[in-house]
Amino acid sequence: MKRSIFVTLLAVSIMTVHAQNTMRAFDVLINKADPAWPLVQDWIVSAKNKVEVLPVDTTLARDALHKAQVTTHSPMGAIIYMTGGLLIDDGWIRILGSGNTKLNRTLPDWNKSRSFKEYGETPSFLLIADDAIGGFFLINGGLLGKDLGKVYYFSPDNLEYEALNITYTEFLLFCFNNDLDKFYKGLRWTNWRDEVAQLDGNKVFNFFPFLWTKEGKDINKNSRKEVPIDEQYSLNIEMRKQLGLDK
Repeated sequence: MKRSIFVTLLAVSIMTVHAQNTMRAFDVLINKADPAWPLVQDWIVSAKNKVEVLPVDTTLARDALHKAQVTTHSPMGAIIYMTGGLLIDDGWIRILGSGNTKLNRTLPDWNKSRSFKEYGETPSFLLIADDAIGGFFLINGGLLGKDLGKVYYFSPDNLEYEALNITYTEFLLFCFNNDLDKFYKGLRWTNWRDEVAQLDGNKVFNFFPFLWTKEGKDINKNSRKEVPIDEQYSLNIEMRKQLGLDK
């Protein structure tokens, strides 16, 4: 299912992921002169979609920001340092921050062993968010082509990396303001909101038949169960290989 996104930008800062050969000290990553958090807060307040800001644990936030090696001048750094993560549309989309009981994963820790081996390495991609049906949003660091810094959607209904042609900042605005029913057309079942609102942020719904099969295209007829998100991610990667999509 190919998707397109139209995002109206009032204020957008272009942000790409910069890895360091040497890990920068935590204090260097704190931008007191021009932090991005007040701007992100304004976006959240004016958001059309429901946004839940998960409370931050200061100790976890310091650790996550240092591991991520991004500054609080960037929206990504601001979300890592100032939130435990963001839940969009009653938890349908989970944007990674520094972890919370509702979303017990930090952005850098979730990426370790998936997009890089050691903190500070240059990642070929960076997982930034995921959704309740086992879809994953990631920033291209070179794995997916020359459009560095652009966001892709690893879609559960075709196992393809779909280019969204937006930056991380634009992705936030998409989550806050765009028509998510349109983006997820055919992938939301009757009464999905009640179930998703109760879903742990470390779990997703696994569907049978699989959403990418011909038999699995009517999501209201599929059976579904909750599974750990790391299990679903590994399954998606393995199925891509078996289907010959990683040539």
